[in-house]
Amino acid sequence: MSSSFHIAQVNIGRVLAPIDDPLLAGFVARLDDINALADAAPGFVWRLQTPAGNATAFRPYADDDRILVNLSVWESPEHLREFVYRTAHVEVMRQRKSWFERFDGPYLALWWIPAGHIPSVDEAKERLAHLKTHGESAHAFSFAKVFPPPDSPTRDPRPGFADPCPAT
Repeated sequence: MSSSFHIAQVNIGRVLAPIDDPLLAGFVARLDDINALADAAPGFVWRLQTPAGNATAFRPYADDDRILVNLSVWESPEHLREFVYRTAHVEVMRQRKSWFERFDGPYLALWWIPAGHIPSVDEAKERLAHLKTHGESAHAFSFAKVFPPPDSPTRDPRPGFADPCPAT
C-alpha cells in the first residue's frame, strides 16, 4: 500500500429529529466511545471534530440542518474497513434506522488524498455530488469498488471489497 496517499471518507445521514431530541439519545450516548475507538484504531489519521470532540455541530447543507457529516482520513481502505465492519462501530450501524432516515442517493464516498492533506467539508460534499452524478470512479468511490491510489501501477478497481452492511 502506498504511504504517499491516504484514504479520505465522508458519510452523511439525515437524523430523524434534532440532535438534542430524546429520540437520538442512544446515538449521542455512543458518540464519545465510537470516536475514541476510531482515534485509537490502527491506521487512523484524522477526523472532523469541534472542541466538543465530535462533528454533530457541523451542518454541511444549508437547506437541511438535519444532515450530519462524518469525515475522516485513514492510512488505507483496509484500515477503514477494519474499523467500520469489525469493531463496536458495527453495533451503532445496526441501530442506524432508529436515528437516521433512509438516504436517497450516495451517503458515503471514498477518495485518495496526498498524505498530510486534511479534506474540507466542501471537498467531501463535492466528492459525494460527483459520485451521485458520475458513478464510481477514481475521483469518488465506495467500498463496493475501491480504486487504487494515484501512484499505483494499476488503474483497475478492486470489486467486492465491502462487507455486507449490518444496517440493512
